[in-house]
Order: sequence, then structure tokens, then C-alpha cells
Amino acid sequence: MKLDKKHVTAAVFLVVASGCGYWFWQKLHATKAEVVLEKPADHKVSDTIHFAADAPQLEFVRTKQVAAFPEPLIDGLNARITYDDNYTARVFSPIAGRVTKITVEAGQNVKAGDPLLWIDSPDFASGASDSLKADADLLRKKVAYERAKGLFDVKGLALKDLESAEADWHQAEAEAQRAKARMRNLSSNEVASADGKYILKAPIEGVISERQVNIGSEVQPGAANSLFVITNPKHLWVLVDLPEQYIEKVKIGQPISVEVDAYPSEIFLAKVSVISETLDPALRRFQVRCDVYDSEHQLRPEMFARIRPIVNDKIKVPRVPNTALFTQGLYSFLFVEQSPGVFQRRRVTLGLQDADFSYIKEGLSTGERIVTSGAILLNSELSGTE
Repeated sequence: MKLDKKHVTAAVFLVVASGCGYWFWQKLHATKAEVVLEKPADHKVSDTIHFAADAPQLEFVRTKQVAAFPEPLIDGLNARITYDDNYTARVFSPIAGRVTKITVEAGQNVKAGDPLLWIDSPDFASGASDSLKADADLLRKKVAYERAKGLFDVKGLALKDLESAEADWHQAEAEAQRAKARMRNLSSNEVASADGKYILKAPIEGVISERQVNIGSEVQPGAANSLFVITNPKHLWVLVDLPEQYIEKVKIGQPISVEVDAYPSEIFLAKVSVISETLDPALRRFQVRCDVYDSEHQLRPEMFARIRPIVNDKIKVPRVPNTALFTQGLYSFLFVEQSPGVFQRRRVTLGLQDADFSYIKEGLSTGERIVTSGAILLNSELSGTE
């Protein structure tokens, strides 16, 4: 059968169309397969971020080793360090006069009885003279009584004359005792020179912490300011005004942690020794006194301090600055340095938080290094890689 040209053309067109359709179908499925194969795997979230040694971000990161401190019961309270009056003497002059010589300086160690200064005092000279005259008068009248008693024994003197001599002797004895007591009250049994200068002596052993007198100064009893303050610098008091809502948390003998700005990484342990019985009506505070023994002589009177009552000074927990913490949702986090340039984000459970520090109950160990500055930057970098 002979096909005309029209039918041949149609048949060729159908064959070409079928081939093109089949080719297109194959290409479409191949493309889909390539798309499926090129789809990346699901990203696994990590809490660790790595930086090269020369990464610019590291310039904004500061780290510090975690130290352990006793966990306090309440927030830090402002306090003041003062002398322990049980180990302190404020030295005043018991007589009026003019200072002629000073032998000690502030910061010098002295022993009880060491001379501090010399005072040219007419009162002391008069007292010393009266004591010498009283002793001489006592000796004279004692001799007169013994002579009178000898005469009376041989019936050479009347009884009334003997009684008069005995009365004079006892009167002179009383005057001598009065003069000696006066000299003892002046706390000096020495005369530095023939003109009778008074020597003011140290009443206790300790360190001269204050000196408020100069050569030529006029001194007198009852002055407002002491001439010297002598103290044992290792024994101090810490005074704090305790808000009334905390009175149940503070007891006599309770351990107290003491911190000062001069030593921000150290704590000093004290114990509550006195709690006032009455509440200050103006401040609404109880005055609390704590005893602290500073064996290294680091604390000084009139330093400002912060105190925190603690339950047990033997149990310690990690403490971190608040700048190291950041929050995500309901939880607190910080970064722990695993190695140089490697930081791990870690969730922690907080205990007490105050204005500067937080105490960690769970999630951190003493001795680990944490990021104290730059934690927000690291968290931002870590979030960008997730």
C-alpha cells in the first residue's frame, strides 16, 4: 500500500514527539534525584564554640578561675571595721603640763611600761615634792614617838605626851600614804631629771596606731582627744546595722564572712559576739558586733566592709560575678573555657544572688575557668552558627 506524503509526515512527528516526551520525563526525574541527593543533613546544635588563636573576638573575652566561698544566708550588708576595745588603750595625760620629749611614732611597737613622752608639769613636781616631805615628816615623827616611848618606860614622860607623839606619828603615816597614792594615780614612779618631769608610759603592749601630740603641746586631764592609741592590730571589731527582718538569721557565735574592697578575692571570717537588745527607732536597725582575728594584719580600722552571715564556714560553693551570667528563657547560663579558644555554654542552677555575685548550686565546679566578660558576645556567635 502506498502511503501518501501527508501520512508519512504525521508518523514522523508522532515518533519525534514521543522521543522528546520520554527524554523530558527522564530529565525531570534525574533533576529531582539530584535535588534529593544534594539536600544537606540536619544541623546538630552544639553548645561549644571554637576560635582560632588570632580571632578578634578573643580580645573582648576575659576569663577567671572559679573560687569557692561559704554560701551566705542573706545579701551582703554594709559594715565598718573598728578597734577591738578589749585590746586597745587610748592614752590621755593625767596631769596638766607641756610636752618636752616624745620617744615613739605611729606604727611603732611598744611594751607595757615603755615611756611615750615627757611632760614638764608643776603639778607633778609639787606632788613629788609633797611625797618626799611626807616621807621625811613620817620618819621624824616616828623617831619622836620611839624616843617618847623610851622616856615613858622609865617614867620620864607623862602618858599624855606619849599619846600625843603617837598621834603625830600616825598622822604623818597617813599623809605619807596619801602622797604615795597620789603619785601612783599619776601612773609614774620615775622622775626623768632633777627638775621633776613626768613620764607618760604605755599601759599595754601593742602598736601605736595614732599619735595626736607634738613637742611643745599643752596637755591636760579631761581632753577630748587621746594623745596616743595603742592597739593589737590583729584583733578587730566589725560593726553592722542589721535590718530587723534579718534578726532571726543572726545568732551569737554565728560565723560571718567579711569582704573589703582592698582584697576583692579574699574573705575574712568573723563571729557574732554582741547583738543589741533594742532596735534603733530612727534607723530600724539592730547593732551587731563581730570579732575578727586578722593574723596577716591586712584589715585596718575605719575600713568599709560587706558582711554576710553564713551557715557553715566549712561548706563552700562556687561563686561567680554576675557579669558572667546570662539568661535564655527561664534558665541561667555561663561559658566555661575548655581550652584556649574553646568555650562551652553551660546551664547552671543559682543559689543566693546579690548585687555583685551569684552562688552556684549546680552545673559548675571550683577551679574551672569561666568567661567573666564577653559572655553575651560568645552566645551571639554561638547562636549564629546554629
